[in-house]
Amino acid sequence: MSNAYYPDDADGSPHTSLLGSEFSDYDEATQTATMRFTVKREMTTWRGGVQGGLVAGYLDDVMGYAYVAATGGEMAPLNLEISMSLIRLIPEGPLIGKGRVVKSGRKVIFLEGELYSEEGKLMARATSTALPTPRPSSTDSGMV
Repeated sequence: MSNAYYPDDADGSPHTSLLGSEFSDYDEATQTATMRFTVKREMTTWRGGVQGGLVAGYLDDVMGYAYVAATGGEMAPLNLEISMSLIRLIPEGPLIGKGRVVKSGRKVIFLEGELYSEEGKLMARATSTALPTPRPSSTDSGMV
């Protein structure tokens, strides 16, 4: 994908394949990223919805890419805390994520995210507190 806000190597990340992530858009004015996800059956429970911890993964992805995009692909958040509300059962199929940078400082970042059905129903929302770190790559994790 060619997008100034989305790193060229991001599609090679193992979690991108697992989550069925696709970067759609970034609004610089509001620092909001939009992503599409394809929820696979393997992500669901016997109830037919995505397991709660995995919902956090979708929210983490879209909130994280909002910050990555806001920094031109240079930085990535390292989560300290995620708080999540599961509003509706998320079934297998398409899902839209919106993530935004609420405040970004030198030492801490505040992020928000939501997941929506294709029809626009709110499915889940989250907030995150994170540390700004250099964005890892396939050859350098950024961890010492």
